[in-house]
Order: sequence, then C-alpha cells, then structure tokens
Amino acid sequence: MTAPDYWLVVPAAGRGLRFGGETPKQYQSLAGRTVLERALAPFLEDSRLLGVVVALHAADTRFVTLPLAGDPRVHVTTGGAERFASVAAGLRVVAAHTAPAADPWVLVHDAARPLIGRTDIDALLAALNDSADGALLGLPVVDSLKRAAADGRVESSVARTGLWRAQTPQAFRLSLLRRALDAAAAAASIPGDEAEAVAALGGRPRLVPGEPTNLKITSASDLALAERLLAGAHRPAAAVAGDDRAPGVAEGDEQ
Repeated sequence: MTAPDYWLVVPAAGRGLRFGGETPKQYQSLAGRTVLERALAPFLEDSRLLGVVVALHAADTRFVTLPLAGDPRVHVTTGGAERFASVAAGLRVVAAHTAPAADPWVLVHDAARPLIGRTDIDALLAALNDSADGALLGLPVVDSLKRAAADGRVESSVARTGLWRAQTPQAFRLSLLRRALDAAAAAASIPGDEAEAVAALGGRPRLVPGEPTNLKITSASDLALAERLLAGAHRPAAAVAGDDRAPGVAEGDEQ
C-alpha cells in the first residue's frame, strides 16, 4: 500500500522555561536555522503533506519573521497553556480546511525535535496502513530503570520489558484525535501526549521504532548535541564510523 497524505500539527506555544533565557527553545539557532525551521523542513519537502498548522503563544512575534511563514501551506493558530490544548486548536484549523466527509491523517510533531528524518516519517506513515488507532515513533527502553525515593536514593528497580520512550511524530485520524482530546478536556485530565489521550478512549496505537537522533531539545546541552549530530551528518562516512566519542541522547517532555 502507498503511504497516505497527511496534515501536520505542531504545538509551539511553550515558553521553554526549562531551557532558560529569553528566547524560547524552538527559536534557538541550530546550524544557521531555528530549531522550529529544522523540525518542519522534512515535512515541507514531502509531497504527501496537505498542510501545516503551527500553534503559537498569543504573544509570539518571532514566527512571522521566518521564511516559511510565507508558505501557503503553513497556517497558524493560538495555542493553549497545555500541549493538548495547542494540538486541539491546531485540529480545529485542519477541520476548517477539510471537506465534511473527509477524515485525514494528522501527524503531531514537537517543535523542539529538529532532527526528524525522512526515513522515520516514511516508517510511521507505512504503519498506518494496518493501524486504525494510529501510530507513533518510539524507542524501546534499553537502560536499567530505577525508582527514586524522596531523598534521591534508589527505592526499587523497574522492569523495562515492554517499555518504550515515546517520540513524535504521532499520527491519528482527525476525528479520533479530536474525540480523544475533547474527552480529556471534559474529564479535566492533561494527557502527556496524543497517544495517551487515544489510549484513554480504548485505542491501541502502534509503536514504530524510531531513531535515537530524533531527540527533543530541552536544555542547552541538547542543543549542543544536536549541533554535533548535524555536523557529523556532513562528515565523511569513514570519519563518522570511526568516531568513538558519540554522545548519548537526552529527552524531555515539555511542549
């Protein structure tokens, strides 16, 4: 089967408080472009893309200055205080640009994941052919897991069997994701991501193995790591293969 066309929703209303400084993390410079521009670039180069909705903070004045803001496929809306509210606002824009009988696939991607690759996007879309409940990228947990006590000491170990670290994009039918987020709002619950909201309705989204390089920027060290990964992508393959100093990947959960 062929991979489907899709809309993209990007929640970018967060202030990046954990990152620090006056510039939100999605507007930090990364190898000559903003983190947000790099996060959107692979999708804007994809012929299957129907449109993009970026949910911005009400006081955002930076997005309009980006070259991609003039792309006719790119729409903006005002996001909410929580990630799920920003995604819900983006879905309303998608619905307004969709025929009443249509129910397109919608991919939700973090504004602070600037290294998403085309291979990951292709794998996610391919998984939708046999997953009506949607799909998301992720990584099986390979590290030992410890539960900490209040004093910072190990309280117990946690079995990692079956555990994954969720990434984005996450993909769902427009109608299903709207119902899931509406239900979360009605229950006054705050889902950590779209898959959690869909699972609360009884859905079972498919997990699709992603790449460790699809990291989320939450700190200055993450940004530095992304810079090194981008620099490595332009080095000769032999040099990259021989580099034994490859750093680990840190992830975060902020909008």
